[in-house]
Amino acid sequence: MTSALSAPHFHNEEAAYAYVEARIWPEGPVCPRCGGVERISKMQGKSTRIGAYKCYQCRKPFTVKIGTIFEASHVPMNVWLQAMYLIAGSKKGISSNQLHRTLGVTLKTAWFMSQRIREAMRSDDFSAFGSGGGIVEVDETFIGRIKGAPVKRSFHHKMKVLALIDRDTGKARTMVVDKVNAATLMPIVKVNIAREAVVMTDEAMAYTTVSKHFAAHGVTVHSAGQYVDPANSAIHSNTVEGYFSIFKRGMKGVYQHCGEQHLHRYLAEFEFRYNHRIAHGIGDTERANILLTGVVGKRLTYQTTREA
Repeated sequence: MTSALSAPHFHNEEAAYAYVEARIWPEGPVCPRCGGVERISKMQGKSTRIGAYKCYQCRKPFTVKIGTIFEASHVPMNVWLQAMYLIAGSKKGISSNQLHRTLGVTLKTAWFMSQRIREAMRSDDFSAFGSGGGIVEVDETFIGRIKGAPVKRSFHHKMKVLALIDRDTGKARTMVVDKVNAATLMPIVKVNIAREAVVMTDEAMAYTTVSKHFAAHGVTVHSAGQYVDPANSAIHSNTVEGYFSIFKRGMKGVYQHCGEQHLHRYLAEFEFRYNHRIAHGIGDTERANILLTGVVGKRLTYQTTREA
């Protein structure tokens, strides 16, 4: 039996470059500086770095790393691919400490790699949920603590997350929100859900006007212990509650702490794995390959304090 991590691109840097190039440049090398695809040749020579090409239109050398999350990184490409496979395949995430021990990189390097990979997981799909009259579940949850906020009995000192689940496609969309009132949530809901959709929520006051904007509104009263409408079993928000359970298990059990400034990237991570899960016929290898196609144009260059 052969391990998935036995593949050559996980152990040989030249094979790793070839693997990445085949997925980012499926039709051949593209100069990231001028966009040229002709008059490009691979650089040769003993001192030439792995994966180097030269564009004879703009006369600049380049590699597949330029303009991606890999740019300016000294981590070998095969180690990057190992990290991407581990993060993409870990249902509740994998900590920077674990990556540091497994990959043999420093803890700081493991954290920066994780953050860049999460950025590559960020979706650019903003199509409306519930198109064609589908059902969309909407709910919010609270996690951690806003730095400097006084602790209260309610949720005001916690970070706030809104999630939408399209039942027909099985896709999730999540975002950090400042407040959980109608003024904050309803504009987001209206932008992300098609008008012909059927929306499912709990009894929160923020959703009292949902029926004015969408085809129908199903409500379950969680405060009364009702999680499925006894008259209509389709009326519930249990799918989004299940999504939150995985998210919270990962955030509390694996990552344990997350600063507010980084929460949106952790959301992107859990959202990516959920939207490309085995229930959709996507295994670990294919999920990692899909992740690889998202590395372009998402380079992180800022310096920040390490957290989580």
